[in-house]
Amino acid sequence: MAKIRIGLVGCGFVSELHMHAYRRVYGVEVEVKAVAARGEQVIDFARRHGIAAAYRSFGELIADGGIDVVDICTPPNLHASMIVAAMQAGKHVICEKPFAGYFGRDGDAAPIGKHVRKALMYERVLEEMEKTSAAISNTGRLFMYAEDWIYAPAVTKTAEILKATGDKILFMKGEESHSGSHAAHAAQWAMTGGGSLIRMGCHPLSAVLYLKQVEARARGEAIRAASVTCDVGNLSACLRPEELTFIKARPVDVEDWGALTVTFSDGTKAVVFSGDIILGGVRNLIETYTSGGALFANITPNTHLMSYQTSEEKLAGVYITEKVDRKTGWQYVCLEEEWTRGYQQEIQDFMECAATGRQPLSGLALAFETIKLNYAGYWAAEEGRRITL
Repeated sequence: MAKIRIGLVGCGFVSELHMHAYRRVYGVEVEVKAVAARGEQVIDFARRHGIAAAYRSFGELIADGGIDVVDICTPPNLHASMIVAAMQAGKHVICEKPFAGYFGRDGDAAPIGKHVRKALMYERVLEEMEKTSAAISNTGRLFMYAEDWIYAPAVTKTAEILKATGDKILFMKGEESHSGSHAAHAAQWAMTGGGSLIRMGCHPLSAVLYLKQVEARARGEAIRAASVTCDVGNLSACLRPEELTFIKARPVDVEDWGALTVTFSDGTKAVVFSGDIILGGVRNLIETYTSGGALFANITPNTHLMSYQTSEEKLAGVYITEKVDRKTGWQYVCLEEEWTRGYQQEIQDFMECAATGRQPLSGLALAFETIKLNYAGYWAAEEGRRITL
């Protein structure tokens, strides 16, 4: 059995989720051989997870000839350059969302989210993605897009039912929302490439695009995204400081609320919503309405385990779910979060791909289309009109 050796870039929250998944891969021998990050925490991360090498630079990691796959878990503004550099160094690449974005160029007035036209951002993001895609293709290495929603059991079962029935999807509604990111870079367009719509809305957007293609293959049809409308806003701006106790969003030049509507070439629709001003934990939901039924994929919250508790102190060491401000009262406890949200199945697929050379379920085409539609949405919102793709 071939061993797949991983080089992990970044040691934050999503890196922890990936480490959990790597330990559960079966049928392929996997070793996380090295981790790279600039901060001091990389040493502790490597120690806690038994990783042999801790590098302080990305260059050192991709120069390591013992690494087969580079797993990029960094802020979005670093993704494109790291993807190309790693693949040109002969590595397969896993990259967290988003695939690309507009992070500013020389001469842009700051903050760019308020001063650079979204039509120009769209044009430049497409140019960059075309160049990145060409560079990926030229390497002959695998690009694996870490979109966990595609692998979440509720979504994979939705896909299975669509394949079995061949029913027409008439309308989909997807959402990822929570009370706002604690990361400072989430507030700035130059670091994140947008606000809630790209940081979180990219997940349900990828899912609806994926499910629409599942339907198309099941029915022998060709279906594409034809146009986009969108609206965005900064809702936390209307709150007084004392009203921001539980809402963590502090946007500088990004949105904390967004709603994007996709019209497909067959005339059907999908609405994607995201917000950084939604209390009660992370909402990861997708509803699919077909000619023969309806499917509600409640990734989180769900009712696997509901809890009513009265003592915060007694629950200090117990994980309930992400982004809740308390553990008492009624709570939707997230069981096996890495499995429920698809991280475990995602990494399993990627390791099998690295071992066999086959293409992943979530790859370059989905990554490209998601960002294309997201930026078309920003353009549509700024100009208050439909953007035809």
